[in-house]
Amino acid sequence: MASMRDIKRRKASIQSTSQITKAMKLVSTVKLQKAKGHAEETKPYFNKMYETVAGMLAKSGGAGNPYVREKGGDAPKKKGVILITSNRGLAGGYNSNIVKLVTQGDFRREDTVIYPVGRKGLESLRRLGYTCEGDYSEVINKPQFGDAVSIGKTVIHALESGELDEVYLAYTVFKNTVTQIPTLIKILPFDEADVKALQSDVSSEKEQKTGAVALMNYEPEEEETLGYIIPLYMNSLIFGALVESVASENGARMQAMDSATNNAEEMIDTLGLQYNRARQAAITQELTEIVAGASAIE
Repeated sequence: MASMRDIKRRKASIQSTSQITKAMKLVSTVKLQKAKGHAEETKPYFNKMYETVAGMLAKSGGAGNPYVREKGGDAPKKKGVILITSNRGLAGGYNSNIVKLVTQGDFRREDTVIYPVGRKGLESLRRLGYTCEGDYSEVINKPQFGDAVSIGKTVIHALESGELDEVYLAYTVFKNTVTQIPTLIKILPFDEADVKALQSDVSSEKEQKTGAVALMNYEPEEEETLGYIIPLYMNSLIFGALVESVASENGARMQAMDSATNNAEEMIDTLGLQYNRARQAAITQELTEIVAGASAIE
């Protein structure tokens, strides 16, 4: 059985840790309220942008479009992943769940380029042998749309120059304070099968409303129009993912620190019982020795 001094020392250490976890929980709670509001304001635009660009490609057709991969083409040789994690730990499985989307998915080390946002993802994947291009760790501290534009330009240039064949976005969707969902979506290019499915959906919806489906006309030309809209589409998706990731990180950290505080309080209660038992045992032993000594004198 541990001595009273050891139990007391350990109890004091856990109490100090509990104070830290309580403080971190409060800080995360305050940050979460602000980040949550920002994420909820951004999400409708984030979703609508994806639907709009997908609908444009569906209505105009995918043939010959540089942002649509034709069916039966060669399998992509290079995949780019914009990976959004945090700069700090102590957030439960927040960072590891995002990293698993890459390590447990169809992303071979030699054919994958990571564009890391957040030091935790950068360190983990670099240690596992993945190629990491750039370091955007500071972006996650306070995301701005200009940061998303910078990342988007880099990735689009790599896609247009042939360095990448596909671009993915790995981030955490903020559902509510308790639930955050690790998500992997393909940004570009659209598969021909996806475009055909969208064409079918658009046609059905239009026929239900008007009985006819109108073709989409472009002014200026289709290629020039998409040249303007695609970068905006990618930047919007990246910015939306950054905002949601910040809210998810604070939500995950708040939950982790709340669990840590509860565990610490349980351990303190257990150690308190152990200390009382050790103290009672010590008192009983002293009384026994006194009684035994008195009996010996008599």
